[in-house]
Amino acid sequence: MRWIIAGTGPSGVTIRRNGVLGWLLALLAIALFARLGAWQLERRDEKQAMVDAVARVLEARDPRPLAVAADDGRARGYDWAAGSGRFDDAPAVILDNQGRDERPGVRVYRAFLPDAGAPLLVELGWKPLPGDRTMPVVPRPDATRVEGLLLPPPSPGLALGTPVAQADGSLLAIALDLPTLRDALGLPDLAPRVLKPDPEGGLAGVPGYARDLEILPNTLPPERHLGYAVQWFALAAAVLVIALVLTFRKTRRQQP
Repeated sequence: MRWIIAGTGPSGVTIRRNGVLGWLLALLAIALFARLGAWQLERRDEKQAMVDAVARVLEARDPRPLAVAADDGRARGYDWAAGSGRFDDAPAVILDNQGRDERPGVRVYRAFLPDAGAPLLVELGWKPLPGDRTMPVVPRPDATRVEGLLLPPPSPGLALGTPVAQADGSLLAIALDLPTLRDALGLPDLAPRVLKPDPEGGLAGVPGYARDLEILPNTLPPERHLGYAVQWFALAAAVLVIALVLTFRKTRRQQP
């Protein structure tokens, strides 16, 4: 960036104009970096609120009926729920690009039909993928009771796409887009929340999966957003300092 301070002489107007342009560009950069920093702080606050809400639910572990999964007013909330029913014959849903312990893998879901309430997706757990990315076969579980954390489906971010049917009939997806899955599974009243079973007995009799109650898998935790915010604010401050230094130097050169 070229910094020129207004001076005297025939070129004074041009010098002044270039100086104003330089400061305008600097201020635009500062505003952009500051806004990005503020956005990272907003994301930090959002995710910290999610973590705190889940911590309160896990501390209480007061089971509610599975029917609350269909409550649209709680679609973005968290509850501990338990109930009986059976797994539906609808295809399994395999969510791709789900790392765990620095290993590539998938998270597997199947529709559960409670004795009372709307059907909902239950996360059977995580499975690693081999080098050839062969997707796992997901038989219908025989379990008749589930217990765990009700929560919104994982954020799709920028991921888009229609689930792709596999050879065994399961659906490979890059995001849990519930409107699309309702059509693909033939379950128009599928609940807006999914259930993560308690790793300790929340889905008995269904081995072979790694389970957890993490609500931010494969995404940045709150402290990482804080770190990025500090970086953006530091860039804004650096641009301001550089602009002031260059302006001061030019001013001294223009002095007789």
